[in-house]
Amino acid sequence: MAKIEEMVSATIQDTVTSLGCEIYDVEYLKEGSNWYLRIYIDKPEGVSIEDCEAVSRAIDPIIDELNPIKTAYSLEVSSPGLERVLRKSEHFEKNLNKLVEVSLFKAVSGSKKMQGILKSADTEQITIEVEHETISLNRQDVSKVNLVYEF
Repeated sequence: MAKIEEMVSATIQDTVTSLGCEIYDVEYLKEGSNWYLRIYIDKPEGVSIEDCEAVSRAIDPIIDELNPIKTAYSLEVSSPGLERVLRKSEHFEKNLNKLVEVSLFKAVSGSKKMQGILKSADTEQITIEVEHETISLNRQDVSKVNLVYEF
């Protein structure tokens, strides 16, 4: 699946950029019995429904021509949202010193979720500050990290 995500991302990069957006992430995944190719786009002033529509219309024929997926799937283009998932190293780098929620595969200190300020992240560990305590978590124990939007 990662190969499909990388191939699609590289193929549509110039088109998405020409429309004033950037690719935040690409996911190819199965939910229930359905397959989805999700393209998350972003831009500094935020993404509108019109941006999503324009990108979708522009990349659909490109992906069809590339034909990286042999089964039926749905193409979705959307914003990553305010509480976006952080998956790539550049996501973590852009969001240092921001509040994040970390979901874990197994409980640490009695909890499978914790919130804190993102201090660092690499391929091995994620470090957050929780109530003036620095906590380092093994990346393999982390199921998801996302921003927490404070109203």
